[in-house]
Amino acid sequence: MVAVIDYNMGNLASVRNALAKIGADSKVVSDPHEVAAFDRILLPGVGAFGDAMEHLRERGMDEAVTEFAVSGKPMLGICLGMQLLFERSSEFGKHEGLGLIPGEVVPFDPNLFESPHKIPHMGWNELFVQKPTPLFSDLPNEFYLYFVHSYHAVTPDEYAIGKSWYGYRFVSAVENGNIFGIQPHPEKSHDNGLKILKNFIEYKG
Repeated sequence: MVAVIDYNMGNLASVRNALAKIGADSKVVSDPHEVAAFDRILLPGVGAFGDAMEHLRERGMDEAVTEFAVSGKPMLGICLGMQLLFERSSEFGKHEGLGLIPGEVVPFDPNLFESPHKIPHMGWNELFVQKPTPLFSDLPNEFYLYFVHSYHAVTPDEYAIGKSWYGYRFVSAVENGNIFGIQPHPEKSHDNGLKILKNFIEYKG
């Protein structure tokens, strides 16, 4: 069973509905003492990085998620949930993250855009697979997913399993052993997104 982590920042209903569509049992978990009992965890999220980390710390969920990651069991961060996996973010100030993947979260820089683009990045866009990964098993090397974000991750290429283009190329999916993160919303991305969630549920580590 997968624990969907509740820290007052997530779009929990749509994530659980998507998991139900692929036949996966899930439970919304807000008690950090329950986390270790699950087979895998999913960290969703929408909103601001600093607020999210504050809610995680207030509940003791930051330590529970970090301990789960160290256990070797699979975990997946979606959108803001992916960003929280990194060491820090510059969204509305400087904030420390969970530190499970090296790197930081930065705003889109219009000075780097090759042509004008609106911020936030919103809508369907391609993800280009960078290396073999169980998260994208049986998907093509390029496929569309649904994005909504104004900040993106900067991390060494060894952790980048997916990149996308919006004004410039940015990291849109990451992997560090048993820890996965994806910037777009698989729960809003129809068949491709459901396949990613199914691959995560079936991943044995």
